[in-house]
Amino acid sequence: MDNIEEDLPDVRILSRNQNRLGNTSALPNTDPTRTDHGQSRSRHLVRLQTGNNSTSGETRPLLTARMDSDVEDDNSFDDPEFESIIKDVERAIDQDIYPERISQGSSGSYFVRNTNRDIVGVFKPKNEEPYGPMNPKWIKWFHRSCCPCCFGRACLVPNQGYLSEVGASIVDAKLNLNVVPTTKVVKLASKTFNYSKLNKAWTRTVRFTSEKLPESLGKRVKHGLPRKAGSFQRFVHNYKDADFHLRRFEAEPLPEETAKEFQLLFEKLVVLDYIIRNTDRGNGNWLIKYDKFELEEHEGEEEADECIVVSVPHISIAAIDNGLAFPYKHPDSWRAYPFHWAWLPQAKLPFSEETKNLVLANLSDMNFVQELTDDLYAVFKQDKDFSKNTFDKQMAVMRGQILNLVQALREGKSPLRLVQMPVITVEKKRSLSGHKRTISDSFTQSFQDKVPFFSWC
Repeated sequence: MDNIEEDLPDVRILSRNQNRLGNTSALPNTDPTRTDHGQSRSRHLVRLQTGNNSTSGETRPLLTARMDSDVEDDNSFDDPEFESIIKDVERAIDQDIYPERISQGSSGSYFVRNTNRDIVGVFKPKNEEPYGPMNPKWIKWFHRSCCPCCFGRACLVPNQGYLSEVGASIVDAKLNLNVVPTTKVVKLASKTFNYSKLNKAWTRTVRFTSEKLPESLGKRVKHGLPRKAGSFQRFVHNYKDADFHLRRFEAEPLPEETAKEFQLLFEKLVVLDYIIRNTDRGNGNWLIKYDKFELEEHEGEEEADECIVVSVPHISIAAIDNGLAFPYKHPDSWRAYPFHWAWLPQAKLPFSEETKNLVLANLSDMNFVQELTDDLYAVFKQDKDFSKNTFDKQMAVMRGQILNLVQALREGKSPLRLVQMPVITVEKKRSLSGHKRTISDSFTQSFQDKVPFFSWC
């Protein structure tokens, strides 16, 4: 208690300093209360200071701090439709409509339902990722325990897949690609999630005493289960694995107009995957929805007067499973993690003019690229293990990918030729120059001199 009270003046001083300095969100190292991982130690103290304004008694700040620590960072978004879905999901969980664990995959992921029991999203908690401490799949526990030399992918940041999912959605929205279902960081609690024995024991204890707790503490405190941060991706209906449809397209070619539409969607997928350097894009983790044309016969007033209405086939794709992207270096050890779409016939055609008009102008603008980097930073810094140095390396890889993509688009190359270009990184450095000591940014390009042992997997 004494330590908390002694820290409160520091919080007030920090608030005044922030007002003098302006917005310091882009300069995380200037915050003296941040730890090595970029977290703020005063987060709960700010909540506690707010509770001191209450007149309900000396012990009220402690209760308020506990309540806020459990429900802080509520699921509120700038997307009203998405926020409405999350609120409905929370009501469904309160009504014992719990998320269901997906049997496929190497992580703990869940189908989430609304109050109508319809699947509305896929939730992937951070601590249930392939190498997270609460991963429920035994095969990854076996890898971690018995095969430490094969521990994950060396080019990726461990247990950051949920941020990668959200980052892919940001890139998709920024470039108007519209191939990634809306994905955001969400916090949910459910008894069907994988919790530690301590959390489960605490839940059982609180369950018997919940009626004695004040109603103002909130339902989540009563349940005792801590909310898990993870990625929530909107569920898409009537889609199937790309591999299913691609095999059918070989036997039943698409109509000309539909084939042109599919080619454009495919190029959008290529743009997305190449920018975020997706290391896990097989034909089983992107989806295709194909609505075949239908023939309808209509009879007129006379028997011989008939017309046939042909509906144009429509095709859509959805780029899901983006959790193994945004590496901090290009793959350079055993495996190359290639883009499997590079072997498709669509990858041999040059990028269309529609794709160039959609993304080339923005990707050629360094201000746009910086805005994209800032948007990603705003999401990635939420992670408790966030490292600014590692994030800068991730963005260096992304800038290099963008530079290659811009060159390929300008020169009329195909996706296949794009992936054959030498990979580069573009590091950003900030320095002071001139008599007035103005801040300037410089960019340094570097080529990868080490190649993976296996280039085909």
